[in-house]
Amino acid sequence: MPDSPINMTLDIDQMDSSPEEKEAVGDTGTAEVAQKADVFPYTEDAFGNEEHAEVKYKVLKWWYDNNARPICDLTSGEDTEADISFAIRQCSLVMIAETISLGVLALPAAIAGVGFAPAIVILIGLGVISTYTGYVIGQLKWRYPHVSSAADAGQLLLGRFGRELLFWTNMIYLIFIMASHLLTFTVALNTISRHATCSIVFGVVGLIASFLLALPRTLDRMSLLSLVSFTSIIVAVLMTMIAVGVQNPARNITPTTNTNLVTAFTSTANIIFSYSSHNTFYTIIAELRDPRDFPKSLALLQSVDISVYLVAAVVIYCYTGDSVASPALGSAGKLISRIAYGVALPTIIIAGVIMGHIACKSIYVRVFAGTDRMHKRDMVAVGSWIAIAFGIWVIAWIIASAIPVFNNLLSLIVSLFASWYSFGIPGIFWLWMNKSLWFSSPRKVALTLLNLMCICIGIVLCALGLYTSGKAIHDDPASQSFSCANNADS
Repeated sequence: MPDSPINMTLDIDQMDSSPEEKEAVGDTGTAEVAQKADVFPYTEDAFGNEEHAEVKYKVLKWWYDNNARPICDLTSGEDTEADISFAIRQCSLVMIAETISLGVLALPAAIAGVGFAPAIVILIGLGVISTYTGYVIGQLKWRYPHVSSAADAGQLLLGRFGRELLFWTNMIYLIFIMASHLLTFTVALNTISRHATCSIVFGVVGLIASFLLALPRTLDRMSLLSLVSFTSIIVAVLMTMIAVGVQNPARNITPTTNTNLVTAFTSTANIIFSYSSHNTFYTIIAELRDPRDFPKSLALLQSVDISVYLVAAVVIYCYTGDSVASPALGSAGKLISRIAYGVALPTIIIAGVIMGHIACKSIYVRVFAGTDRMHKRDMVAVGSWIAIAFGIWVIAWIIASAIPVFNNLLSLIVSLFASWYSFGIPGIFWLWMNKSLWFSSPRKVALTLLNLMCICIGIVLCALGLYTSGKAIHDDPASQSFSCANNADS
């Protein structure tokens, strides 16, 4: 797809050119159904024509450019077309880095909480379902090319109310995830330094580091950081697996365990959190040079994360049993745990920074869409981006200090947001896009039932999660807000 303005109505002949593209608009191949893909007249592509823009957004490629080299200048100079062709534009790496981060560190404890066999079934089952719901988000973007954020998608469903609802819930969701990364950063520094100073001080250090790394305005500049993040978490998890295997004999693992509602759902929530990046897909697809490359990025992401999750969770749990720590790096022994946390620091910071970038972009686009500030590097444009980034990271730090227990914060995030953005909302979008075709064929009936199931999953996770996470936060003696205490022991 060239960098010219996106056509506001879909080309019917083009959309009917292949079975894959027919499915992209959720139709049966008829021109009549495809005609329904016209977007609302009051919406526009937020990035517009970038042919002569100083800052270009739609430059991501799904994987790797063999001639890639990074561009680091943020505030001055002009990226020529040659520069853009050399930029690292690895959409898959960005998606993998933001997904495979904190979630994998909570999975061994999730197995301990819900039982080995149920946890494996939930892990694989939700991985498959989340792959499908991610693809539905891609379908929405292909059918409505102007959609560049969750707020744009909400406007399709419920007009101005839907736009505001999804904008604010997505912002809160992103900031809570940023807070979870800051919280894990304080746990890591407490572990590495043996609680050398107040946890609040470590939180401030994480705040400053995250803010500085969040300054780039385009996702292509995040791809090099994403590679560092992915390498960091894989090495740390491998170190932990080796350490627990050497230090502990293999345990006799029973397929199920005695548990209660709060423990079981908190554990399930940790599994769900490992697939909770769907709210960022709208922005990532919008910055792809060719949005139809998204399924390849999604397939690579899900193949990698399901494989990593299964191996890491099973190996660590089999050698640590029900005493496994959360985050799991704490189970590697005092020395190896400190080393592993040091190795994992890049992913703890960078994965949160990518979420912070999406949050900044949502606000920035909302304020400057339709103006030349979107593509400028002047003082107003750069200063606004810096102010937005600083503001949301301060809010994230406040949340991390107020809910200083890792598992409880993850459970709350999943209950309020991941339940809907990863499962419920994509199901609603599919039903809306295919509202006249639910029972038009056996295949459509099956898809209708599947998407209704996704919505039901979202409702159940939200309802149960609010109760269990609230009770866990209330009952946990380690959940003292704004405390200097060593949260690595919680």
